[in-house]
Amino acid sequence: MASLPWSQQLSDTLAERQRAGRYRKLRTRSSEQGIHVIIEGEKFLSFCSNDYLGLANHPEIKRAFINAIDEQGVGSGAAHLLTGHSYYHQQLEEALAEFTGQEKALLFSSGYQANMGVIDGLMTRDDVVIQDKLNHASLLDGGRLSAAKQLRYQHADISALEERMAQSQQANHRLIVSDGVFSMDGDLAPLNDLVRLAKIQGAGLFIDDAHAFGVIGERGAGSVEHWDIEQQDRPIVMGTFGKAFGTAGAFVAADEVVIETLIQQARTYVYTTAQPAALAAATLQSLKLVQQESWRRDKLSSLIAQFRQGAQGLGLALLASDTAIQPIVIGDDKKAIEVGKALEQQGLLVGVIRPPTVPEGSTRLRITLSADHCEVDIVELLTALETLLCT
Repeated sequence: MASLPWSQQLSDTLAERQRAGRYRKLRTRSSEQGIHVIIEGEKFLSFCSNDYLGLANHPEIKRAFINAIDEQGVGSGAAHLLTGHSYYHQQLEEALAEFTGQEKALLFSSGYQANMGVIDGLMTRDDVVIQDKLNHASLLDGGRLSAAKQLRYQHADISALEERMAQSQQANHRLIVSDGVFSMDGDLAPLNDLVRLAKIQGAGLFIDDAHAFGVIGERGAGSVEHWDIEQQDRPIVMGTFGKAFGTAGAFVAADEVVIETLIQQARTYVYTTAQPAALAAATLQSLKLVQQESWRRDKLSSLIAQFRQGAQGLGLALLASDTAIQPIVIGDDKKAIEVGKALEQQGLLVGVIRPPTVPEGSTRLRITLSADHCEVDIVELLTALETLLCT
């Protein structure tokens, strides 16, 4: 049995995490993904999936996946730069470049790999990476992996970012990095201000649009479309498929020089096996549905408005989010866990997010909405929250 000489120290750390109410546990889902799930044999109405458009179990996407398996097999067998890059991958990259209005797109096996690959692949010693403090862990880890110096600024605070820019004037190159929609707060980055500042300072700009891609913007093209960023000012963008697109994987969109540089230098691209071609085929179908079925975004917006209006009517303190991510900050870890368990007893599944994922004192219920929800589902959730938090 594999072990470590410092196993007792690890056990003590795990025990302390349990005492603090911050121990993470795996639970097994036996049903299909959707708003109705079976977890450990119990049925729940789920409000903790990132399947924002309800595409994870769409029959047309499943059919595209199965047909491609029959044609291409299951595994890709190699890295993209060897024999792993199929024509489905190529078609998807070309479609994504057109959809995002960029010159080229590059597929990655996950958003985590994409973010680490971009920062490490583009930045080196004597460069500076400047990140929003609430950026996703993958962006922060990308900064740590890179030989560049990493600075952070207060969340969405342009004045604080300007100070960091002033402190890094001697850097060879500077890259501003931000989420487009922040995964735990649900708010949008001030992209117009980021673009303006990057342009003035001669800095690069990289946006993680994982929680915006497919959902935000008239066509679902993400933060760049939402903020109406001019073609010549568009930042490097990363988008994922495992959320609104209902499949898996990620991409980076930028000009040809950036993408070709990543092909040469992004270690998380070069040294990993390509995703199965069938996933690219499924995502191609998902991209078509995102473009054709705008009613999904319209319905999601209506449900978000219904939830926010109802929650505010109950006096619940909501964060400033108009996206599918609707956090309710509880603060106390143990109380939040108790509320989460009480919701489960009523058949409602909501994410309870604790430090270190969120800052100390901001433990929360992270409610996420899907176009598959209906008005009755929102009423059921609000009724349960009223009983647990307002009495």
